[in-house]
Amino acid sequence: MLKLKNISIVESTDQLRGIPEGKVLINTIYAYSYVVAQKDELFAEALTKCDYLMPDGAGIVMACSWLKAKNQPRERIAGWDLFEFEMSHLNSKMKECENEKMKKGRVMFFGSSEKVLSLIRERAAIDYPNLEVVTYSPPYKPAFSDEDNQAMIQAINDADPDLLWIGMTAPKQEKWTYLHWNELNIHCHCGTIGAVFDFYAGTVKRAPLWWQKHSLEWLYRLLMEPRRMWRRYIIGNAKFLYYIYRELKG
Repeated sequence: MLKLKNISIVESTDQLRGIPEGKVLINTIYAYSYVVAQKDELFAEALTKCDYLMPDGAGIVMACSWLKAKNQPRERIAGWDLFEFEMSHLNSKMKECENEKMKKGRVMFFGSSEKVLSLIRERAAIDYPNLEVVTYSPPYKPAFSDEDNQAMIQAINDADPDLLWIGMTAPKQEKWTYLHWNELNIHCHCGTIGAVFDFYAGTVKRAPLWWQKHSLEWLYRLLMEPRRMWRRYIIGNAKFLYYIYRELKG
């Protein structure tokens, strides 16, 4: 069983600036992923053994306080926050580069559909002019074959990115990245941020700022997509409270 009070979690956005350069794996945890990890041992292992774990949910922040956890996040750090920070940081770094060839930083978006990736490439060219975007859409299937995995690993290694985003939805993206981490010959930060692909592409609308500030982004998504999200947020939130209560009493 994954125990929230014992795992290392980033406590504030200020800590993002302190993440060292090099090969670093960054995941996020929120109420639903915490619930899924109670029954999925590989997912729990992937979350606890990454280099940095972001508290992507007000529920996680509050639960860490209730549990008097090892780390006490002072704020929610969403996948979107990580995305904006890393993209802006690399874009600024490349802008200041004195290389006469004006080399661009290479960012790889790995996951989602070609439609979403195409929209990402278009928007990123405007928002981050000093970055070159490369993309790869893995096959849509419940499980990848050995041939699929080798092709995916090769695509990442051939791209040799300066920043890598994995977007295949949780827990698939975290487990895949964790299982193949040692086979990825990269030198950069890697973040698993599935929903951000759709937010940035504009194919899914993110909650307005008021909803975000009042920790109601989950409710906004539920209202926008009730058929797809009801199980995650109605049943999932109830299970989250149950597991936190059990951990508190244990």
